[in-house]
Amino acid sequence: MRIATRGSALALAQARYVAALLQPAHPGVEIVEIVTSGDRRRDVEDKREWVLEIEEALADGRADLAVHSAKDVPAELPEGFALAGFPIREEPWDALCGASSLDALPPGARVGTSSLRRAAGLRALRPDLDVVELRGNVDTRLRKLREGGYDAIVLALAGLKRLGLQDEVGCVLEELVPSAGQGALLLECRGGDAEAEAAAAAIVDPETQRCVLAERALVRALGADCHTPVGAHATIGTDGTLSMRAFVGAVDGSRWVADALHGFDDPVALGDEAARRLFGAGARELLAG
Repeated sequence: MRIATRGSALALAQARYVAALLQPAHPGVEIVEIVTSGDRRRDVEDKREWVLEIEEALADGRADLAVHSAKDVPAELPEGFALAGFPIREEPWDALCGASSLDALPPGARVGTSSLRRAAGLRALRPDLDVVELRGNVDTRLRKLREGGYDAIVLALAGLKRLGLQDEVGCVLEELVPSAGQGALLLECRGGDAEAEAAAAAIVDPETQRCVLAERALVRALGADCHTPVGAHATIGTDGTLSMRAFVGAVDGSRWVADALHGFDDPVALGDEAARRLFGAGARELLAG
């Protein structure tokens, strides 16, 4: 069994985690590193740039399964490829590094992020902060924080934990609605590859699968892309039904709409209904810029 992944430290950590899950049934799992268009560019225009070359490796037989960060995968897969499932999710939250809380930051503090969703949420919560762009991998961003270019930065908690960097976390920002699929890994294979589908099915977490499918359904129904500040976080209650928090905001933090829905059985129905309600509250105008 060959697993395709990007070659970043975080992507490799994620692939090794999946390889360890597969190892008992598939000894000798091989990890195939792929350089994607997104790795070659400073400004990624389309989520497809993170996955295109990995899908090419699946298509030409260099790999059997691909491991992606679920939040980086477009809501619709291209023809010929199949969503093979989601292993158990890491915590989906954003983390603030460099400060103990948002309230602890003084007015005008420089907060770095590369995410339009995080920028919109931060500006909505604290319009007095100077939210500025921050690029690079996790180590680069933390180095820039230590060098004093920023008072704080926001990163995905899941990525920090997978890299063993949880000590860098000042606080967890549960007040920000995470990106759809944040903290989850998405497994992809060639359509009709029964062996790869069976291998993935054995390590799928049903609760993670239902939640992330609901979040991806919302993104698909909104017609959102990586340039739209959209958050979606689904959970499963003790009664087994799905709930979701959803957010769409203007990048400058001046306007946003948010909603919370409860008591759904069907993930796609939840995502579609959340989108319908957000559109009714003005999300269409926000998404149009």
